[in-house]
Amino acid sequence: MAKADIGLIGLAVMGENLILNMESKGFTVACFNRTTSKVDDFINGRAKGKKIIGAHSIEELTASLESPRKVMLMVKAGQALDDFIELLIPHLSPGDIIIDGGNSHFPDTIRRTKYVESKGLLYIGTGVSGGEEGALLGPSIMPGGSPAAWPAVKKIFQAICAKTDKGEPCCDWVGEGGAGHFVKMVHNGIEYGDMQMICETYQMMKQGLGMTNAEMHAAFADWNKGELDSYLIEITRDILAVKDEQGNEVVDLILDAAGQKGTGKWTTIAALDYGQPLTLISEAVFARCLSAIKEERVAASTILAGPAGTLDAGKKASMVKALSKALYASKIVSYAQGYQLMRAAAKENGWNLNYGGIALMWRGGCIIRSAFLGKIKKAFDKNPNLDNLLLDPFFQKATKSAQTAWRKVVSTAVKLGIPMPAISAALSYYDGYRCARLPANLLQAQRDYFGAHTYERVDKPRKEFFHTNWTGRGGTTAASTYVV
Repeated sequence: MAKADIGLIGLAVMGENLILNMESKGFTVACFNRTTSKVDDFINGRAKGKKIIGAHSIEELTASLESPRKVMLMVKAGQALDDFIELLIPHLSPGDIIIDGGNSHFPDTIRRTKYVESKGLLYIGTGVSGGEEGALLGPSIMPGGSPAAWPAVKKIFQAICAKTDKGEPCCDWVGEGGAGHFVKMVHNGIEYGDMQMICETYQMMKQGLGMTNAEMHAAFADWNKGELDSYLIEITRDILAVKDEQGNEVVDLILDAAGQKGTGKWTTIAALDYGQPLTLISEAVFARCLSAIKEERVAASTILAGPAGTLDAGKKASMVKALSKALYASKIVSYAQGYQLMRAAAKENGWNLNYGGIALMWRGGCIIRSAFLGKIKKAFDKNPNLDNLLLDPFFQKATKSAQTAWRKVVSTAVKLGIPMPAISAALSYYDGYRCARLPANLLQAQRDYFGAHTYERVDKPRKEFFHTNWTGRGGTTAASTYVV
């Protein structure tokens, strides 16, 4: 019997669909699941008649694989993954490859890469984005880990991933250690931001403009033909048109309490660890937290005062147009912040990230896929050392042209009492980033006053620190200078 090109453990939706995807591209795949009845169900069901081998043990799975053995784990991140790695290692030989295709936290991937390599094996931690449909038809794949493993899996990964309109694979090697899962984490953080900004736009349309779902559906359909063309705009358009069997609009029946699986939170924590101003994505995470305290909000709505009302009907069309501009400009800021975070992490961890290549990986298959990503790839192809996307001529022009509309949307939201945390955070970041002098001089004076934390001076070289005896009672002793 012919041996399999790759093995996969974990027959949940993503695992099954990835196997079917691989098989459809000409690869023979072996599969295993801890509950072995799932293997039989799959082999006799969706996999029937295909080049898919069912295994009832780890030993049987590894014995069915071509060398070097490649085993992909699609299991729950955390202890379950560590347990499977321990079960696999005794059945593998030097040079064999373990692949984690789940949503693992990048520090865990760094640890696992070192551990697996210490056993003479190779390890890949790869982000896989695109959900159920992407797994089957072509996801975005972001692999990192042991560089020596990439040549052995490149053919498979680039065959099954999504492709751009030009046929370019939305998968390439990201970098060492946890680089692949870090980039996937940032992808998910940007996804949080994009979704929240769309939701804020929806609330302004519904509450501030009094638009019906049909009118909003038409607006999003129109936006999806222009600069906002993207998967999330597309599905928002579709959601707003769906009705149930009784003719009720489904979106209006859904409880306004958001869930989250933690990747947005990880992105925010990483931003704090690396000292990066990831304000927009952080606000998107906190917005989900605020939505989750539904009962408190309902009670507060009967107690706390605020403005109420809508814009005049005659202003609806101009505000819808302004919302599209504000959403686009804020989206640029979201990516600018995400790329700043990746750059800081790459410097800290010694990763050689290809920023244009990352935009290409996100161009198709994944949740944040959009036409807009082609502009990001061009920006980094033109200048790989670009400090911030906002400084690229295209994005500089785009944010400049959106200025009036952007400010109009945020100020209108404030006047109407409509929360817009992500879009307003984007504008505040933009204004802060273009500000040559921020009030941090006063902040440093405050820190030096109460804690003798010292400060730098505008008339002296950087990294030279000073202390003032503000009260006349503090003396000249200063605290050591450090940054957390």
